[in-house]
Amino acid sequence: MNRREFLKSAAVVSSAAATGVAAPAVWSSASAQSARQETLLLVSESGPNNLDIHGVGTNRPGYEVAWNCYDRLMSYGTKTMPDGTQSYDRDKLVPELAEEWDLKPDSVTFKLRKDATFHDGSPVTAQDVKWSFDRAVSVGGFPTVQMKAGSLEKPEQFVAVDDHTFRVDFIRPDRLTMPDLAVIVPSVFNSRLVQSKATEQDKWGLEYTKQNTAGGGAYKVTKWQSGTEVLFERNDSWKCGPMPALKRVVWRMVPSAGNRRALIERGDADISFDLPAKDFVELDKEGKVKVISNPISNGIQYIGMNVTKPPFDKLGVRQAVAYALPYQKIMDAVLFGLAKPLYGAKSNTVSEPVWPQAHAYDTDIAKAKELMAKAGYADGFETTLSFDLGSAAINEPLCTLVQESLGQIGIKVTLNKIPGANWRGELIKKEMPLISNFFSGWLDYPEYFFFWCYHGQNTLFNTMSYKNPAMDKLIDGARAAAAAADWPTYNKDVDGFIDIAFADVPRVPLYQPYLSVAMQKPITGYQYWFHRQLDYRTLKKG
Repeated sequence: MNRREFLKSAAVVSSAAATGVAAPAVWSSASAQSARQETLLLVSESGPNNLDIHGVGTNRPGYEVAWNCYDRLMSYGTKTMPDGTQSYDRDKLVPELAEEWDLKPDSVTFKLRKDATFHDGSPVTAQDVKWSFDRAVSVGGFPTVQMKAGSLEKPEQFVAVDDHTFRVDFIRPDRLTMPDLAVIVPSVFNSRLVQSKATEQDKWGLEYTKQNTAGGGAYKVTKWQSGTEVLFERNDSWKCGPMPALKRVVWRMVPSAGNRRALIERGDADISFDLPAKDFVELDKEGKVKVISNPISNGIQYIGMNVTKPPFDKLGVRQAVAYALPYQKIMDAVLFGLAKPLYGAKSNTVSEPVWPQAHAYDTDIAKAKELMAKAGYADGFETTLSFDLGSAAINEPLCTLVQESLGQIGIKVTLNKIPGANWRGELIKKEMPLISNFFSGWLDYPEYFFFWCYHGQNTLFNTMSYKNPAMDKLIDGARAAAAAADWPTYNKDVDGFIDIAFADVPRVPLYQPYLSVAMQKPITGYQYWFHRQLDYRTLKKG
């Protein structure tokens, strides 16, 4: 997309949203200038494939829709990082739809705001919360597993005491329960609206909410063209926080990284996501726009090997891959230093219960060849390396370097480029033998990450189909120890499951990425969130 096309699109969308009449193709009149001041123009590589966080295979851009268009009972507070940037505070829960709560050993009771309404004007009740939570634990897939991560598993746990009182009964002590109530999945839906759109084959109304927002959050989607743009309008009746400054947000999908950079440099876009690290480094150095970078909490970029797909079922082959990966080349040529290395430690036996942390593998082609020979693959083999085209700015050069490096030990790699809208669905199938992927745990605890990625009972983000009873026992033990505040046992269990992960290496951590965002200097109010998407509610222009 060139500058003229972008300006024309943005002007028409913003004016049409405000007045119902198409605006001029440039920001010229006073009214257009006013609309421009109240409109955020955002560009990114890819967009949502589903507007519902409970939908099957909803991708990460879909999280941004859910976060801004739906309310949760609680949210997280804000803290200032050492570099002066703003971040969510994992240790501070603050009211959102609930005004207050009463936490007891066996339950928590929430008092809901009496003035909260959905986008259609109907009141938000405890019955809506109950229905939404029942839906989350029943639809299966990611939403249900996410709820289970906080021991939220059964509809019987959720009780609408009266119209404005909602209770969650605990089935076990779990320190993740309360923070899990503040992530995206337990969003509150307009149950009457969604039920009116449900069918016998689709009892939870997922087909309707895939295309339409049905919440009461600070924004609502008024237009969505998949792969092209999303238009958000402010909900002027929102009562769950300070009224946002932005009246509308225009989110454009611009596949070309070069075009995204040009749009932010010229001032035609307000915020640009998903640029190559090189662009962020150069933009920051040039100083024309503001670049903010934060380490992604509880997150790693990794090379994953499906342990059910020969020859990756052999430990020696997986270790050979770990020694063949071009770690430093990736850091230098792809990331330009915008990441924390997770390789080259002194030992694979860890001494601290923290995650992420570095493993002891480093690039050693001779060692990798030796391991390949011992595993019976001295002549190598052929395989495919799959990656998400929705994050091509990083994945494509990274996977090209991996392809070249594995070729040195006889592994002939064909790159398999999967469109971003299909990536989550392909992961779930567990058919890809070798992948480049990123995962970050919404709750910043080691046992939470490992519950998702290494536990044998978790079939969603355990992308390697890895099962090890000893690993499962340590993960479960750490969760129980944390709930009981038994920190010596907790530390021992966490050290233990990280040791196993490094020894068995079903996935090889490469680095902990930074989330970088380029924005015009008058933009304020940006803060980093665990879901790695924008929160429009705090953003301001000039």
